[in-house]
Amino acid sequence: MDVWIEGEKMKILAINGSPKGQKSSTHVMINSFLEGAKKQGALVENIFLSNRNINYCKGCFVCWTTTPGKCIFKDDMVELLPKIRESDIVILGSPLYCNNITGNLKTFIDRMLPLGTPYFEKDENGLYRHGEEGHDWAPKFIMMSNCGFPEKDHFDSISLWVKRFARNCKGEVIAEIYKGQGPLLVSKSDKLKKAIDEYKSVLRTAGEEIVTSGTLSEATKETLNKDIVPHEDYIRNATSNWNNKRP
Repeated sequence: MDVWIEGEKMKILAINGSPKGQKSSTHVMINSFLEGAKKQGALVENIFLSNRNINYCKGCFVCWTTTPGKCIFKDDMVELLPKIRESDIVILGSPLYCNNITGNLKTFIDRMLPLGTPYFEKDENGLYRHGEEGHDWAPKFIMMSNCGFPEKDHFDSISLWVKRFARNCKGEVIAEIYKGQGPLLVSKSDKLKKAIDEYKSVLRTAGEEIVTSGTLSEATKETLNKDIVPHEDYIRNATSNWNNKRP
C-alpha cells in the first residue's frame, strides 16, 4: 500500500510528556499508534521527556537574533530540535495535569522557539502569527492525552491550546486522540484485558490510517471515543481504590 507521502518514508516523532515515561497510560496510547504506523512503512521514534535534560526557556530571543536557530542552552534540545524539524508528523503526548499538559511537555514546547521566526504575517482569517515568506516549516501535529476523569470534555482546554499553537507554527493539527478513564490503560485486571486490547487495536488502526491517508476515518474516531467501562462503574471503583490507599 502506498504511504501518504509519496516516494519517501514518512517520519513520525512522538514526544511523551508524562513524568511516568514507559510506565504511563500515555505510553500505551502512543506505542500502540506507532505500531500501526510502522506496519504501513513509517519511520517512528519515541522520545520520553522524563529521561531528558531540558532547561526552561529564558525568553531571551538569542535564538532569533544573535544565533538564529540555536539556543543558548546546550542541553538535550540540541539533539531534539533537528528531529522535530525533519519529522513529517510530531505526536505530542501528555496526561491531563490540572486541565492542561504537563510541565515537562510545556517546557519542551517553549524550547521549540528556535524553529520559529520573529516576523509577523496574517493567516487566512486575518489574524497575525509568526511567519514570513520563505519560512517553510509547517509542522503537522497529533495530540494525544488521557485523564482520570471519565468524560472527554475535560480535554477542551488542551484541544484549544494545541490548535492555537499549531496555527502560530504555520502548521496544523491532523488528529486529536483523547481518552478518559486513562488509569485503566495500565490496569493488570483480567476483567479489563479484552477492552484494553480492543482499544489498543483501534489505536494501531489509527496509526495505519494516518500513514495511508493523513487523517482518521469517522469510524475510527467514533470507536476511539467509546468508554472502556460505564462511567458509574469507573467512578465507583476509582473511589474505592482511593479509599483503600488512605491510612
